[in-house]
Amino acid sequence: MSPLLSRTNAEAHLYMDLHPCTCGETRFPRQSAVVALADGELASRYTGACAGCGQEREFVFRLPPEPTSTAGGFRYGEDEPSQLLDPGEWLLVSDAYAGQVPADPGSGEAAQRARAVLTRAMAALDEVGKFIPPDAAVVPANAFTSDRGRQLHQREPGRFRRDRLTAVHDAYAEMLTRLA
Repeated sequence: MSPLLSRTNAEAHLYMDLHPCTCGETRFPRQSAVVALADGELASRYTGACAGCGQEREFVFRLPPEPTSTAGGFRYGEDEPSQLLDPGEWLLVSDAYAGQVPADPGSGEAAQRARAVLTRAMAALDEVGKFIPPDAAVVPANAFTSDRGRQLHQREPGRFRRDRLTAVHDAYAEMLTRLA
């Protein structure tokens, strides 16, 4: 089986962070290299020893044919849905980042950190919307491929409606404007 496509380094690192070692540890010092796959396509290979148990870890991700554009700010990928994370996982990531934003970050370094994590929360939320077909208003149930994604969808299916995702995104954008 060919490695899954990672649209950006940020998406690859997020995937690795969400997939712990068998000991439960997610951290490992990552060395990376670009390698050629058997079919001639290029891939990123990340290796390193688990920070918890020392077990060697390896992740290989196919690279996109064209690099992802950095225009328009931080993004995890272009317009196509992720092959690495399902919409439930993306929503959990968005929630985790948004939860790091203090009610009053003040100014200076704290405000800068709040802007950075809120930008990532918005980018992860954008990824959820990429799973909604153009003629639909909700993420289809078959888009959820992970246990944690399916569990979130079963608990809170309304969070995967286009209108709700847009409302949350707009609220985050307003918060980001206030932090500027």
